[in-house]
Amino acid sequence: NNPYAKKKIKFECHEVTGHRSLRDFGVLTASGWIQVRRMAQSRANFSSRNLTKTQLGGVVFGCTKHTIKECLSKHLFGLPYNHISYVQKIDTALPLFLFNYSDRKLHGIFEAAGPGLLNINPYAWTSNGSDRTSFPAQVQISARLQCEPLSEEQFKSAIEDNYYTPHHFWFELDHLQTNKLICLLTSFALKPKPPLSTCTPQNRQLFHFPSSPQIGDNTDQVKPSKNEPVEVSLVSAKESSSSPTPPLLEELRDLALSHDDNTLIKTVDQANIPTCNTLTCSAGKGDGGSLVSSPPQHTIIQLMHEVKELRAYGIENSTKICYLEEKLGEAHIEIHRLRERCNMLESKSAGSLISKARGSDDGESHSPDDSTEAILLLGGFDGYSESGLSSVQSYFPSRNAVMAHSSMSCIRSNASVAKLDGKVYVFGGDEGGHGWSNTVESYNETDGRWSLCPPLNDRKGNLGGATLDGKIFAIGGGNAEVVFSDVEMLDPDIGRWIRTRSMEHKRFAVAASEHNGSIYAVGGFDGQEYLNTAERFDPREHSWMRIASMKSRRGCHSLVVLNEKLYAIGGYDGSTMVSSVEIYEPRRGTWIEGEAMKEARGYSAAAVVKDCIYVIGGYKGEGVDILDTVECYKDGKGWEKVPCSSMGRRGFLSAVAL
Repeated sequence: NNPYAKKKIKFECHEVTGHRSLRDFGVLTASGWIQVRRMAQSRANFSSRNLTKTQLGGVVFGCTKHTIKECLSKHLFGLPYNHISYVQKIDTALPLFLFNYSDRKLHGIFEAAGPGLLNINPYAWTSNGSDRTSFPAQVQISARLQCEPLSEEQFKSAIEDNYYTPHHFWFELDHLQTNKLICLLTSFALKPKPPLSTCTPQNRQLFHFPSSPQIGDNTDQVKPSKNEPVEVSLVSAKESSSSPTPPLLEELRDLALSHDDNTLIKTVDQANIPTCNTLTCSAGKGDGGSLVSSPPQHTIIQLMHEVKELRAYGIENSTKICYLEEKLGEAHIEIHRLRERCNMLESKSAGSLISKARGSDDGESHSPDDSTEAILLLGGFDGYSESGLSSVQSYFPSRNAVMAHSSMSCIRSNASVAKLDGKVYVFGGDEGGHGWSNTVESYNETDGRWSLCPPLNDRKGNLGGATLDGKIFAIGGGNAEVVFSDVEMLDPDIGRWIRTRSMEHKRFAVAASEHNGSIYAVGGFDGQEYLNTAERFDPREHSWMRIASMKSRRGCHSLVVLNEKLYAIGGYDGSTMVSSVEIYEPRRGTWIEGEAMKEARGYSAAAVVKDCIYVIGGYKGEGVDILDTVECYKDGKGWEKVPCSSMGRRGFLSAVAL
C-alpha cells in the first residue's frame, strides 16, 4: 500500500531542509532500499513521497530560528527547487505546517493563500535581498488557527510513516496524517484576546449591539483596536434576512484573521468612518445600556464596494507580480546558462591556443597547463538543469581555469571513474532520472573521443572505482532494490566485466582507491546504517581483508592518496554532511584525525595534482544549493579555499587526475 515503494530512483541527496531543503536532500531511510534511494537522489532537494494531487492532504515547510520571522512576516513559505514537484500541487486552502529545525518544533495551523509556484519572491531569505533565493518552491500563506507549537515527541506519532530516519521525515502529508496534525494542534489552540473593556476614542468598538438570537455566536471574535484591522458588525433584528451586512462582516473578518498587517483594510485611526463621537446617540432599552445608531445604508454599501474593489485590485496585482517574478527567475537561469556557454567557448579557444603552442615546441611542453596537471570532471548536477549533466571539463589548478571537452553520450551522475592506458572509463550512475545505469564509456585523451564499452552486469550507482594490474574494478554501489557487496572487473583483453571476489560488507556510496598494489574500500551505507569500516583487496591473495575502522561513519565521501597516506574526506555521517578528514597510514595500520575542510560537503569530486588534494563542488546539505567552491590541501599548509569563478555549481560528479 506504500504509494512510493516502487518509484524509480531520481536525484536526491539531502533531507528536506527548510531554510537550513533538500527540505529537501536527506539521505537515510528506515528500510534498506528506500535509504539507498534517498542517498542516490540529487535534485536540490530531494525528498518526495510522490503523492498525487488528490492524495496530497497537506505539506510541511521548513525554517530555522533565523528565517522563521521572515516566513511569518512575509506570509511566505519556501523549499529548495527539487521540491517543486509537490509544492506545485498545492491549491488554495490546503493545510500547511512549519517545522523549525532549530528547536524541532512544528507550528500551525496555516493554509495556502494561493497555489504553489516557483519564485514568488526570488530574493526571499537572502542577505538584504541581494542574492537569488535557495528556496524557490514557494507558496503564499495565511493563518488558519494560531496554536502552541508541538515538540517532535508530540507530533511524531501522527506522521510516523513519513520518517525515513529517526530524525528525518518527508514533508508530503496524506489526508489522514494532515487530519491527525490538525487535531493535535487544535488541542493546543491559543485563546483569543479578551474583548476591550474600555471605550476610548483610540480603542473602543465602533458599534455596540444588544444580544439577539439572530446575531451569530462568533460576531465578537475579533475586536478592533488602534493597531488592528477594522471589523464592522451591523445586524438588526428587522434587517438580518435582507441586509447585505453579514457577508460584509464575514468578508472583513476573514481578511482580518488572515492578514494581521493587511494593507487592504484601514485601521480605526486611518478609516474615514464615523465613531461614537460623531454619531447621534439614542437611548436604547432592553438589557440596559445605550445603543449607537447605525450609519446610513449607503455608507455600508459604499464600504462593501470599496473593499471588493480593493480585493480585486490586490489579487490582480498579485497575479501580475507572480507572473513577472516567474519570468525573472527564468531569465536569471537563462543568463546563467549563457554565461556557462560563454565560459565553455572561451575555454575551448584557450585550449586550442595551448595545443598550438605545444605543437610548435618540438614535442616538449613546458606549459603549466599540461594535461598531467589537470583534473577531468565528468557529469553531475548543477542545480539548474532538469535532470543532470553530460558535460566533461578539465580543471587546471595552476591557472584556476576550466576547458571543455566532448560530452558523454548520456547524462550521468553518481557514477564512478577510473583511468587505464590513456583512456578514462566512466561507469554506472544515474542517467538523469531514467533509472540506474549499467552503461560504460571511455574517453580517449589523444583524440578527445568517446567510445561505448561493455556494460556492467548490474545497474548500479554510487559505486567505487579503481585500476589495478591493467584491469578496472567496479566496487559496491546499489540501485532501487539492492545494495551490493559485489565487485566487477573489466579486463580489456577479454572485453567484458566479470565478477570477482566480493567485499565482506555491502557498501553504497563507498569511496575506493588503489595504493601500492592494493585496493581500499572505505565507509558507505549497507542498507541499514552508515559504516566506519574499511577493507583492502590484495590481488596476491585474491581476497578482501578488514583493516582498522575510521573514527566516524561516513558515506558519499572521497578517498585519495597523498604522500603514501589515504585521506577520507567529508561525506555524510548519518545525520549531516561533515567537513572532517581522517588519514590512514598503511604502515601503522591506523586512522588519525586530519585537519577539517573549511566547508562541510559530500558528493564532491577529489583528486591529487602536484602533491595537493583538490576537492571540487559537492553538496553541503541543510537546504543549501550545489556548491561552486574548491578547496586545496597541502601538507604543512592545511586547507585553503580556491577562488574559481569559472567552475560554476557542480555536485554528484566524478573526477580523475589526468
